[in-house]
Amino acid sequence: MAQQNNISSERSYLPSTMAMSSSNDDPYRLPKSIRPTAYALSIWTDLSPDALRFGGTVQIELDVIQPTSAIVLNCSSDLNVGKATIILDGQPESVEILDKSAERLTVKLPPGVSLAPGANAALKLAFNAPLRTSMNGYYRSSWQKDGKPEYYTLTHFQPTDARAAFPCFDEPELKAKFTITMISRAGLVSLSNMPAVSESVYRPGTATPGELKEVLSALPNDSDWTVTKFAETPLISTYIIAFATGGFEYREKMVDLPLNGGRTIPLRVYATPDLVHQAGFCLDVTAQVLPFYEKVFNIAYPLPKLDTLAANDFDMGAMENWGLITGRSVMFLVDPATNDVASQQLVAKIQSHEVAHMWFGNIATMSWWDYLYLNEGFASLVYGRGHRARYVSKFCFGSVNLGILDKVYPEWQLKATFLRQHMDSALNIDAKRASHPIEVPCPDVAFLNQIFDDLSYSKAASVLYMLSNYVSEEKFLRGVSIYLNKHLYGNTVSEDLWDGIAEATGLDILGMMDNWVKKTGFPLITVTETTDGVKIRQDRFLDSGSPTEKENETIWTVPLFIRTQDANGGTQTDTEIILKEREQTYAIDTNRPFKINGDSVGVYRVLYTPDRLSKIATEAAKPESAFSLCDRMGLVYDIAALSTAGRAPISSLLDLVDAWKNETNCMVWFSVASSLTGIYQTFSDIPEIISGLKAFIPPLFLPILQRLGYDSPEGSVDSVDNIELRKIAINMCLRADVQSVIEELHNRFIKYMDTGDEMAMHPNIRFSILTAAAKVGGKREFEALLRLCEDESKPALKRLAIASIGRVEKPEIMEQLFEYIRTKARDQDAVSFFRGLQANPIGRRRLAKFAMDNYDDFAERFATNSMLKYYVEDAFCTLTSQADYDAIVAFFKDKDTGRYNMALAQVLEGVQSQIDTIAARFFSSSSL
Repeated sequence: MAQQNNISSERSYLPSTMAMSSSNDDPYRLPKSIRPTAYALSIWTDLSPDALRFGGTVQIELDVIQPTSAIVLNCSSDLNVGKATIILDGQPESVEILDKSAERLTVKLPPGVSLAPGANAALKLAFNAPLRTSMNGYYRSSWQKDGKPEYYTLTHFQPTDARAAFPCFDEPELKAKFTITMISRAGLVSLSNMPAVSESVYRPGTATPGELKEVLSALPNDSDWTVTKFAETPLISTYIIAFATGGFEYREKMVDLPLNGGRTIPLRVYATPDLVHQAGFCLDVTAQVLPFYEKVFNIAYPLPKLDTLAANDFDMGAMENWGLITGRSVMFLVDPATNDVASQQLVAKIQSHEVAHMWFGNIATMSWWDYLYLNEGFASLVYGRGHRARYVSKFCFGSVNLGILDKVYPEWQLKATFLRQHMDSALNIDAKRASHPIEVPCPDVAFLNQIFDDLSYSKAASVLYMLSNYVSEEKFLRGVSIYLNKHLYGNTVSEDLWDGIAEATGLDILGMMDNWVKKTGFPLITVTETTDGVKIRQDRFLDSGSPTEKENETIWTVPLFIRTQDANGGTQTDTEIILKEREQTYAIDTNRPFKINGDSVGVYRVLYTPDRLSKIATEAAKPESAFSLCDRMGLVYDIAALSTAGRAPISSLLDLVDAWKNETNCMVWFSVASSLTGIYQTFSDIPEIISGLKAFIPPLFLPILQRLGYDSPEGSVDSVDNIELRKIAINMCLRADVQSVIEELHNRFIKYMDTGDEMAMHPNIRFSILTAAAKVGGKREFEALLRLCEDESKPALKRLAIASIGRVEKPEIMEQLFEYIRTKARDQDAVSFFRGLQANPIGRRRLAKFAMDNYDDFAERFATNSMLKYYVEDAFCTLTSQADYDAIVAFFKDKDTGRYNMALAQVLEGVQSQIDTIAARFFSSSSL
C-alpha cells in the first residue's frame, strides 16, 4: 500500500479559502438595495493601429429595493469612467463618483437626495479604455492579411469581466434586458447577442441622433462610421453578453425549429476571410442539435438567430454567449481538404456543449458561482466538455445516450467516450485530498476562476449521468424539463433541480444527491463474497494513502447497478439496489458472472478479490460476454487507479491487458493505452521498469498496426474504430521507441518538407507523424514544425504541431523551443506547448525549471485571465521525485498563490502520490 508520507490530514493540501462561504453580506458581493432592469449600451470601437481603443455610454434603469443615497456597481480599474448622471423622474443631474476601487464604482447622489423603493431612477455613465490583449473583457485579436496584422475585437466576460467593458451590476442573478448599439469604422461588421434592427452610416460633422450625440461627437473625423443597433435581449446575465467588431465573413444555414408552431431561424458561423471556408461542419452540427434540444427540454430556443464567431485568440476554448457563441478557431473549424475525424469530433463536442448552454445557463442560470455545475455539468452531460477544455489536442469527447449525435454518428461510440473523457478524469482528480465539492462556496474572483475544472464539468456530468441511469433517462429528462420550465429567465440553486427530478420520479432525489454534490470525494466499493452472496462496503477512495477517520465520515447513497447473468446466458442490470450504509450484504449467485457498476455508470471505483477479478476478466474476454464495452473500459480504469493507490498490484493490470490481446474495440485499447502511459510517466526515472514496459508494449500494439497498416485501404472508407485504433497503436509504438515505426513516420514528414504536400501526412495520423519528427528530427524538422505552430490559416494542423513539438529530444533544439515560448508564442498557446514537454521524460524537468525561471514574466502576462493556473499545473504535474517536490514547495513558498492555490495543492499531492507509488513498487519491478 502507498505510504501517507507528508500528508497528515485532509487539510494539508486544501487552500484556506475552502473554509469560507458566501453570504448575503459578503463584502465581495454588491449591496442588495438596487437591481438593474434594463441597459442601453452604446459602444464605439476604433481599430486604427494608432488607436485600438473603445468607449461609450451606458444608461441603466434601476429597481430600488431599499432606501439608499449611493449606487454601487462593478467597474474594473482599467476602465476610465468620466461623466456620471442620475436621472430621477426623467430629470438628469450630474453626480459625483465617490469611489472607484479595483472592482467597484460608487456613485454618490446629490446632497439631500435618496432613492426610495419604487423610485423612477436611472444611472448614465460615460467610459473609455484601451482594448485589452488579455483575452478577457473587451479585447483585440488579429489575423495576417498580406503580411500585415488586421485587428478585430470580441468579448469574453465569464465569470466577472463584463465590468472591464462597461460599468454594470456584474452578478449572475442581477439579470436585465439589454439594448446594444455598436459603432465601428465603415466597412467592418458588428455582432452582438441579438440580430441588428438598423444600420446606418455616420459621417463626422453631420447631424447626430439625439440619444447618440454624446458618443458620436467623440469619434475621430478621419472616416465614416457604421452605427448598428441590435434588438433588445430577454432577461440576461452580464457574463453572457457579447459583442464583436471586425472584417468578418460568414457562412449561413437556415434551420427549422419544432416548437411554437414551427419557425425558421438563421445559423451563422463568422470568421476572418482566410478561415471562413472551414465553417461548414460546425453549421451542420448546430443545425442538428438546436432543434433536438428544443424537443428534449420542451422549451423553444427564444432568440431569432444563433451566431458563432471563431477567433485566433481566446482564453481556453469557447463561450456560450446567448445568440453569439465565441471561441478559438480550432474549436469551430474543420478544413474540408482534410476533414479528419479528430477535428470533426472536437468541433461536434464543443459546439453541442455550447448550444446546450442556451438552455442550461442562459435561460435558467445559477444564482451564484457556487452552483456553476448546474451550467457546466449539464452542458457536459449533454455533449462533452466545452469552453474550458484545457488541451485542444485531446481528441476525445463525451456524451450520454441522450443525444442526436449518437444517432448521426453512431460510430463515435459516445457512451464509451463519456466514460473515457469525463468519468475517469473526474475520478482521478477527485481521488485527491486537494479536491473540492461539486457545489463549492466561491468567496472571491481568485477562487472562482479555479473552479472551472474537471470537478465542475466532468464530475458534475458524471454524477448527473449516474442519476439518469438510476431513475431512467425518460424520467430524468422529464424532471429536467420541469426544472427549466419552472425557472425560465430566472436563477437557480441545487435544490431546484432535485425538486424537478423528484416531481418526475416520486423519489427523494435531494436525500440521494446531497452528499454527491456537497462533499468532496467518492467511494471505493469493496466486494467480498459470502456463502449467500456478497458483502459490499463503501469507504472514501484516495490515491495518496488510506483516509483518516474524519476523511471517511461521508456515507454516499450509492446505486450499485449490479449486472448478473441468468441460466440462459441473458444479462440484467438491477438499477434499484442502493447502498445507504457503510456496508451491506446482498444475495447474488456467485457461481455465475456478475459485476458491480454495470456499464460503469456509477461514480465510484470497485475493488474485487484477485480471484473474482480474474473471473470477470476471463468472462469479459469472451466474444459473447455478459459484460459490455463500458464494463471492460471501466475495469481497466479501476485497476489502474487501484494499483496507483497501492490497493492492487500493477501486475494485475498487466495480466488483464495480456488476457485481452484479441480485443478489437478502439475504446478498450484507448483505456489500456492511457493506463500504460500513466505507468510509464510515473516510473520514467526507473530504467528497469521502463525497459520492461518498452518490451511489453510492442507485442500488444504492433500486431494491430500490421493488421491495419498506416493508411486507410485505398478506394474504401475506413471505419472510425479502425482510424482510432490505428492512431492508438502508432502512438504506443512511438512511446516504446519502436524504430521501424519512428522511421516510417519520420520519412513521411521528410516527404512533406521536400514537397510541401500536406497530404504526405495523412490527416488521421498527423499527430503521430509530427511527434516522430520532433522526437528524432534536427534543425530542419524543428523549423518546419515551428512554421506549422504559427500558421493561423490551418487551426487543426497548428493545434497538432503545438501538441507534438514538445517531444523534441536534442538539448539545443529544446532550448530554442523554450526561447520561442518565452518570446514569440501567443499567450493562449504558451501553456499548450507545455503538454508535449510534460509528457517528454527528457523535457519535463527542463520545463519545470523554465516555468520557475520565467514565472514573473508569465504571471504578468496572465494577470487578468485564467492561464496562470494552467501554467502552474502543467509545468509541474508529471514530476515524480522527492527533489522535485521539495523544489516546488521552496519555489512557491514566498509567492502569492491566491489565483491557483487549489491547482498547486493538487500538483503537490499528485507528485507525492507518484513518489509513494515508486517507493512501493521499485523492488517488485520484475513483475513488469
